[in-house]
Amino acid sequence: MRGEPAVAEAGMTLHQPEKVVTYELIKYDVEKDEPVRDGNGYCIKVPKGEVGLLVCRITQLTPFSGYAGGKTQTEKKKLRDVFKKGDLYFNSGDLLMMDHENFIYFHDRVGDTFRWKGENVATTEVADIVGLVDFVQEVNVYGVSVPGHEGRIGMASIKMKEDHEFDGRKLFKHVADYLPNYARPRFLRIQDTIEITGTFKHRKVTLMEEGFNPAVIKDALYFLDDKAEMYVPMTEDIYNAINDKTLKL
Repeated sequence: MRGEPAVAEAGMTLHQPEKVVTYELIKYDVEKDEPVRDGNGYCIKVPKGEVGLLVCRITQLTPFSGYAGGKTQTEKKKLRDVFKKGDLYFNSGDLLMMDHENFIYFHDRVGDTFRWKGENVATTEVADIVGLVDFVQEVNVYGVSVPGHEGRIGMASIKMKEDHEFDGRKLFKHVADYLPNYARPRFLRIQDTIEITGTFKHRKVTLMEEGFNPAVIKDALYFLDDKAEMYVPMTEDIYNAINDKTLKL
């Protein structure tokens, strides 16, 4: 969905009463969960059309007071020596993209994007698509590790709507129509409750650690079967075939 028109191009200044806010979109490594730096140790601005981390310069006119009672958390939001020695920027935690007409799009929160088959996958975008299916009440998308594979593969935890049944064929067709192959959740987990944090964000860490092993997870699990063109129940045989690399992902 197209964002609001940008007030200024990335790298320019936003003028507010008695304040001048300088911001940039910089390259971000979603696997390492940190900004990309060049050979001199400085951050790299992204061109228009490319996703980058939004950072805002911290100055006397535009200070960052931090979080109440949270010094450690406050320091995590500060980036030092971004474009030159001694400068200081606020890490927004937002991955954005500016198009060639200066419209800005929200892409994802850092930590929520994962990489699979050389492509970055935004969990919010995938969740928005999956959430359009009529039997889905709520969805939490995340990436899970697969032995012998680089990056993380997509998985979604779904809370079903009351009086609705799961339809693996309908969901397969939906994600195939609206998502590229690398972004389609390969595994599904049906949960009664989608847990959230104190700041109303989906909890992902435990789900990522638990993965997709049917011998460990008691919730119903499904696997995206390209040949059958549907999500099928996850079995020990499928799980072992994935680990043995006899089943191609």
